[in-house]
Amino acid sequence: MPSPQTLSEADRRLVALWAADCAERVLALFEAEAPADDRARDGIARTRAFGRGELGAAEEIRRRFFAGRAARSATSPAAVAAARAAGQASGVAHMGAHALGAAAYAAKAAGLAAPGRADARENEVRWQLGHMTAEVRAALRRLPALGEDSSGPLGSGLLASGVLATTIRDLQTELSAP
Repeated sequence: MPSPQTLSEADRRLVALWAADCAERVLALFEAEAPADDRARDGIARTRAFGRGELGAAEEIRRRFFAGRAARSATSPAAVAAARAAGQASGVAHMGAHALGAAAYAAKAAGLAAPGRADARENEVRWQLGHMTAEVRAALRRLPALGEDSSGPLGSGLLASGVLATTIRDLQTELSAP
C-alpha cells in the first residue's frame, strides 16, 4: 500500500511546478556562494519538466538526490537551506509531500538571509500561499498533517522540527481553512 504522502502522479506533477517556483525564489542565495555548482538549478529545471509531463517519474525518482547534494557546496545556513529547497523539489516525483519540504526550506532560507527582518519567513509563506493554484491547494490538502504518518517526509524526520515544522504547519493550517 503506497504512503498517503505519495499522491497520484497527476497531483505530483501539479505540486512539482509550485515546489519548483518556491525553490527558485531562493536559488540566488545558493548560487552566490557556489556559482559553479549547477545541481540545484538543474534539479529545479528537471522538477519543472516533470511537472509539465516532459520527464517520467521513474527517471526523476532515480535522480532525486542530485540537487540536494549541492548543499555540500555551500557554507552559509541560508545557502544550504536554498540548496535543500531545490533537493526537496526534486523529490516531488517520488512523493508529493516533498513539495511542502521545498516550501519550508525556501522559507527558512529567506528568513536566514534577512536576519534583521523577523517577518522574512512569514512573508515567504504568504507568497507561497498566494501562488498556489486551486488544483495545487486541493492536491496538498490530500496530504496527511505533519507527524500523522511516518512513511515519508512528513513523518518524524528533518521536516518535523524547528522552523521547517513551523512553516509546514503554517501552510497546512492555511490549506485547511475554508
